[in-house]
Amino acid sequence: MQADGCFMNLTNRSRSGFDRVLEVCRAWLKQWLPHGSHPRSLDLPVKLGRWATALVLLGLAACTPEQPQFKSIDVTGANYAQGFTLTDHNGQTRSLSDFKGKVVVLFFGYTQCPDVCPTSLSELTEVKRLLGADGDKLQGVFVTVDPARDTAEVLKAYMANFDPSFVAFVPTDDELAKVGKDFKIYYKKAEGKTPTSYTMDHSAFSYVYDTQGRLRLYSRYGSGAQVLAQDIKLLLK
Repeated sequence: MQADGCFMNLTNRSRSGFDRVLEVCRAWLKQWLPHGSHPRSLDLPVKLGRWATALVLLGLAACTPEQPQFKSIDVTGANYAQGFTLTDHNGQTRSLSDFKGKVVVLFFGYTQCPDVCPTSLSELTEVKRLLGADGDKLQGVFVTVDPARDTAEVLKAYMANFDPSFVAFVPTDDELAKVGKDFKIYYKKAEGKTPTSYTMDHSAFSYVYDTQGRLRLYSRYGSGAQVLAQDIKLLLK
C-alpha cells in the first residue's frame, strides 16, 4: 500500500526530469540513425525510453520512506547541541544520553524568569497530558543560566511546580559557558537595583531530541502545546 501511495504521488518535477532524459536520448539517437530519417522514426525508442525512465524513477520513489512533516524547525543532522554532562537537581552527574528511549525537550532558563520560563514549562506539562499513554516517553530537561541563585534545592522545588519527572541541571560558570557555546544559547545578566535583583536575558527556544538521543527539532517559543505534541507524536512513530 505504501508503494502504491508513492506511485500516485509522482510530482511535476519528476516528470520534467523525464523530459530532460528524453532530450538527451533523442539527440543520441539522431547521431546513429541514417541521415534523413523522419523524426517520427524516433517515436518508438523515445516512448520506450520514457517508460523505462518512468519505471526506474517510480521504483526509487516507492522505496523512499515518507519524511515526517514537522511544525517545528527540522534540524536533523545538525553538528551542534550534541550533549553534555552536568549535575542535576538531585546532585547526580548525568548526561543527555542517559535519557535515550524518551523524547527529550531541552530548555535553558532560570527560576526567577517572570514569563518565558514558566510559560514554556507549563506548555511542556500540557504536552505530556496531550500525549496520553505516551506521556511517560517525554522527558523535560531544564538547564539554568543563573547558577548563582538557582541552587539544586531551588531548582528541585521549582520543577515540582510543573512536573516532578522533569529534570533540572545546575552547571558551574565554566560549564555554562561551554554548554552555551556548544548549544548556541544566548544568555546575559541584566543588572538590577540591587546585586541580587538582576534578571537574565536568554534564548527562549527548545531543542527536541528523538528516542535515540539525536537532535531533531528547534521549537520556537510560543508555538503552543498542540504543535509540540504533534511533532513529538511523529518522533515516537
